[in-house]
Amino acid sequence: MEFKDYYGILGVEPDADDKAIKSAYRKLARQYHPDVSSDDDAERKFKEVSEAYHALKDPEKRAEYDRLRQYRQSGGGFEPPPGWQGFRPGAGGGEARFEDDGAFSDFFESIFGGGFGRRAGPRPGRDLEVEMPLFLEDTVADTRKQIRVGDRTLNVTIPAGTGDNERIRLKGQGTPGADGGEPGDLYLRVRLVPHPLFDVDGHDLIVTVPVAPWEAALGGKVSVPTLGGRISVTVPANSQNGRRLRLRGKGLSGKKGAGDLYAVLKVVMPDRNDERSQALWRQLAEHSGFDPRADWE
Repeated sequence: MEFKDYYGILGVEPDADDKAIKSAYRKLARQYHPDVSSDDDAERKFKEVSEAYHALKDPEKRAEYDRLRQYRQSGGGFEPPPGWQGFRPGAGGGEARFEDDGAFSDFFESIFGGGFGRRAGPRPGRDLEVEMPLFLEDTVADTRKQIRVGDRTLNVTIPAGTGDNERIRLKGQGTPGADGGEPGDLYLRVRLVPHPLFDVDGHDLIVTVPVAPWEAALGGKVSVPTLGGRISVTVPANSQNGRRLRLRGKGLSGKKGAGDLYAVLKVVMPDRNDERSQALWRQLAEHSGFDPRADWE
């Protein structure tokens, strides 16, 4: 079985922190998303990037992978270190995954215990599960998507409000049954593609909004992006850096209603100041009598 270098796939160093790993995944997932990439190998690369991120974002999975990686580099080959229970080659059980279009590779399943469970007997067909990458913008309304399962292409409607990691069942689209048995079902596991602007928290969205120091001090109107387009938002006077402004109903759609959008203010200083600007800053400093560290101790 081929060893997969998850760090190399994401283009990060083995000592990269969670932020660097997440940033690399966002960039590559967007780049290789099959709906937007012109790369002939985009689908395979997208799955590879997704698999690498799922292995490294979880501290326990990453620790298991790192141990195997270090053991292999020390000359141990692609075999489990002595006494290690995490690596289970050929592990059975669990839900079967479709070999060509499944969510994860043999390598991932061997390490983390999913396995390609083969249910014996000419009975009902096996259920299959494939990943369905989905942009946040596609969750606002019902979306028609085409997916390839082996040698078949299916047209699927993704209901509005479908969230990350939710499963959509396509009855009878799994493997055929044997000796007249019923076919299995196909499950689409939805994976929301990382967005360049929005972070997702359940059905809520979080967006960082840069504001100038005077906008934070004096207040005013700023333009804030939402999934439905930009809207004007009032920044209250004397707003602190990191203040969260709640925009009700501007998050992701859900079965119980839409979530909210939280605009987090980030005060940004000008990158250059001329003499006049510096004089005004000095005048403000002298006039305000403000000490930001008065309560520091």
